[in-house]
Amino acid sequence: MQAPRVIAFDADDTLWHNETVFARAHEQYRELLSHYHDIDTVDRILFATEMRNLRLYGYGVKGYTLSAIETAIELTEGKISSEEISLLLQRGREMIDHPVELLDHVTPTLNALSPQFELWLITKGDLHHQQSKLDRSGLIKQFQTIEIVAEKNASVYANILRRHNCAPEEFLMVGNSMKSDILPVLSLGASAVYVPFHLTWEHERTDEKPEAPDRYHKLDHLGELPGLLDRNI
Repeated sequence: MQAPRVIAFDADDTLWHNETVFARAHEQYRELLSHYHDIDTVDRILFATEMRNLRLYGYGVKGYTLSAIETAIELTEGKISSEEISLLLQRGREMIDHPVELLDHVTPTLNALSPQFELWLITKGDLHHQQSKLDRSGLIKQFQTIEIVAEKNASVYANILRRHNCAPEEFLMVGNSMKSDILPVLSLGASAVYVPFHLTWEHERTDEKPEAPDRYHKLDHLGELPGLLDRNI
């Protein structure tokens, strides 16, 4: 792996907990609809609704909440009460206001890397909510560049690199999503470090494997990143 000039980090489930918040909310959602349908049906219809609405609402809590309400109306054939819909809205607000919980090793890792590398944050989702989480995380001063995007694919990464005059050979992306953080970056000729999280949203799952062994590494946790860079550059 060539020595990077820039190390970019994903945010959700790379720097702080995100999917755990969704998982707890989804368990409550399943319980709410358990009188109408089994878990598999609830999961299947909600995911289909989210995918159908993705181009309209984008990623994040707001899109999830609207899709959850739409799905609840469909699965209950309109029998869901206004009180239950209010409950779903309240749970959405609670998810947005949920405290930002950093993952282990985040702060010492960023502190160790910041004197040597230019650190960026590249995350996708709702602009307002992602900015709010970053502000509350205490990490904002660690990053010279912050990009909150609607999608993370090869063309989006290429545009970011072009705007910031960063060659792919100078760029290393660190994230927990093989689909969004690793494969698109490798396809550009850049490097990537995969730090999987124990929960993965179905939309982020892929069977595709990285095919750039010289530019790809997998770690058990973020605290291993400084040592990896010391050994490989």
